[in-house]
Amino acid sequence: MGALSNKAFVKMNGIGNEIVVVDLRADTPRAAPIAADEARAAASPAGAPYDQLMALYPPRTPGTDAFIRIYNNDGSEAGACGNGMRCVATLVSDANGKSKLVFETGAGILNAWKNDNGQFTIDMGKPRFAWNEIPLAEEFRDTRIIELQIGPIDAPILHSPSVVNMGNPHAIFWVDDPYAYDLGKFGPLLENHPIFPDRANITLAHIVDREHIVMRTWERGAGLTRACGSAACATAVAAARLKRTERKVHMTLPGGELVIEWRTSDDHVLMTGPVAFEFEGRFDPKLFEKAS
Repeated sequence: MGALSNKAFVKMNGIGNEIVVVDLRADTPRAAPIAADEARAAASPAGAPYDQLMALYPPRTPGTDAFIRIYNNDGSEAGACGNGMRCVATLVSDANGKSKLVFETGAGILNAWKNDNGQFTIDMGKPRFAWNEIPLAEEFRDTRIIELQIGPIDAPILHSPSVVNMGNPHAIFWVDDPYAYDLGKFGPLLENHPIFPDRANITLAHIVDREHIVMRTWERGAGLTRACGSAACATAVAAARLKRTERKVHMTLPGGELVIEWRTSDDHVLMTGPVAFEFEGRFDPKLFEKAS
């Protein structure tokens, strides 16, 4: 029997980023990681279709509220999911009454705190810029802009992205209109480009002014998404590195709005935004018969 069989879940979304949360902290014996085929089965129409599944495990590090594994709907694991973390923080806070929480993820320790308006801010940590930290398949001394294009050499459709690791690898292409491109077509090609050995999230972004960016993302392992929190963080940081925006910006994504601040005191990236509850359910064991 798999880790998700007959488990209760909560379906939520963070500005349209579809999230499923499964709390495995009380499992005895200790819950096992979720197999890739289980994660795919859970995301099927008969399950609870999602962009990311957030699985809560007992804390591994003293002082944390949970260890979290993040699964994309193709069964792969992600290091970070900012929208998912806000969903998790909201659920855990509602359960334990705490307004300040600490979680451990594959991307490290993340702090979360509730604001006066009830929204959570997630400290996504420091961005990484070195070519081998993103990672890239070859060395680029300056990752603010790298040589990469798609389309004819003399008239590329997309070119010269900024690259950042924000828990996941991200490539941001600067365009006049993020909706003028067939991201569903170009996204998979760029996600799996040889320059990205671990694949990458692909974002199209337009800088409206020094405090406002419009963007949309093809998410590694999940596809087109209405919102990607780590991509919003990466895009805000990349724009500030190019000195085209301030370090605190308002981000407009297909599913809604986020506020991203690249804090000057310690270079940590803070993400604030809303979440929404959709429904609760329990995974039918029959979903996982072929996965077991």
